[in-house]
Amino acid sequence: MTPRRILAISSAGGHWEQLMLLRPGLDECEVVYAVTNRAVAERSGVDATEVPDFNASQPLKTILGGLKVVALVVRVRPDAVISTGAAPGLVAAATAKLLGARVIWVDSVANASRLSLSGRLAGRIADLWLTQWEHLAAPEGPHYGGAVL
Repeated sequence: MTPRRILAISSAGGHWEQLMLLRPGLDECEVVYAVTNRAVAERSGVDATEVPDFNASQPLKTILGGLKVVALVVRVRPDAVISTGAAPGLVAAATAKLLGARVIWVDSVANASRLSLSGRLAGRIADLWLTQWEHLAAPEGPHYGGAVL
């Protein structure tokens, strides 16, 4: 069987650290990693594509960065996208979903009082929508399966 192609994407910092903790579960897959700071990936010993960092408060940067993320997804053609956040992961997930891929969203453990904006939006398209805080789980999602940290 051909291994599934996964696009694992996140912002740098805590999002990336959490994504790296999920790595052992992806061993059987062909994984393409993307992060907003390649130096962070290099410190983790991972070859990753660098994508622009952007957020909702920077509309022009979001449009331009979003287009680069869309181009990455079209080039990679993943069977699934997994992200721990933030905005670049959301754009990748939405684009991949339009291309028929599955989406796994694990909202960051940093969002203890409420889901992130990206996490709330990802819930509309995710095939598996997770929170790392039990009190944020809901029957319709996100679901709680434990924390990665």
